[in-house]
Amino acid sequence: MGMSVTIDRAAEQDAEQILKLQYLCYQAEAELAGDYQIDALTQTAGELRAEMRAGLVLVARLGTEVVGSVRGTVDADGTASIGRLIVHPRMQRHGLGGRLLDRIEHRLAAEADAARYRLHSGQRGEGNLRLYRRLGYAPVATEHLSRQLNVITLEKIRAQQPLPQTLAASA
Repeated sequence: MGMSVTIDRAAEQDAEQILKLQYLCYQAEAELAGDYQIDALTQTAGELRAEMRAGLVLVARLGTEVVGSVRGTVDADGTASIGRLIVHPRMQRHGLGGRLLDRIEHRLAAEADAARYRLHSGQRGEGNLRLYRRLGYAPVATEHLSRQLNVITLEKIRAQQPLPQTLAASA
């Protein structure tokens, strides 16, 4: 019998595994940008732990191995910034990225009253852009970082939950 992937809040002891996975997953982006000093490749465990205390960091585990992660924070106007969505290469194209994104959206809405979600993607990340569009994100801006790299900002408005039948009837 195979193990199933579980998703939950990252614990402080997950920081090293998250950083190793992050380093693996961001190699292709660094190559496209021609810059191996991007934040995702130079982040320290201390910096990641500070992010874990300031916002929400989720991990996907297969047994004890961290095979995916995503981070999010919500600002005063209810905009959630979602970032560093990573999935181990051997686990990609099996729906795990979508599950992580869905889970962080729900948690940020429930725990921090997020009204909209914002994330960024490199223009050449076609698979990522397809995933974000399929999940309801729309491009709102493009930033030219270098000759080789444009970053697209995508947003999604949180869907309002329908009123329960008893409340809808009395409204």
